[in-house]
Amino acid sequence: MPDAACDLETDDVLVAKGRAGDRAALEELFRRHHGVAHRVAYRLLGHEEDAKDAVQNGFIKALRHLGDFDGRSGFRTWLLKIVTNAALDLGRSRRRRSMLTLVDPDLDDASGPAEPAVDDDPSTSLRRQDLARLLNGALDRLGGDKRAAFVLFVEGGLSYEEIAEAQGTPIGTVMSRIYYARQKLQSYLQGVEGL
Repeated sequence: MPDAACDLETDDVLVAKGRAGDRAALEELFRRHHGVAHRVAYRLLGHEEDAKDAVQNGFIKALRHLGDFDGRSGFRTWLLKIVTNAALDLGRSRRRRSMLTLVDPDLDDASGPAEPAVDDDPSTSLRRQDLARLLNGALDRLGGDKRAAFVLFVEGGLSYEEIAEAQGTPIGTVMSRIYYARQKLQSYLQGVEGL
């Protein structure tokens, strides 16, 4: 069970405690960022089990290299860079699988589980699944760097500066990647009813 005092501490304090061997601080740090890491990996890979593997691989690598974290960027940015790289590596080795749903019902983030749909109409659920397949198909068509920048921006909530740090590219390149990703997604999804 997480320590209530850990909830109030900053990531920097938790990192320092984690480096000193405080297991509760490490657990809180990773609990705090698990949801966003999972969403990023899931968007990049499109498959639940692959996303879990990428997050686990990323967290293990981050834990092993916590001493290398220099604090130039935020811990979340650093962690998402590691998870993104783990997801891209896993995706290259397993190839992207087709996706069945847009929302992961088991996602365990700060907002809690997804609310049940108010409308129990089966056609609404099918329509959502169709839109999810179209969106994920469009994401598949983006190049790896554009897709990663777009996912880090939309799902990861990172700023342009944080994405530039995570991808090791100039901010102008990140802005360009996100702009072109939006343009491509719009053109791929143009004429789709409900978007």
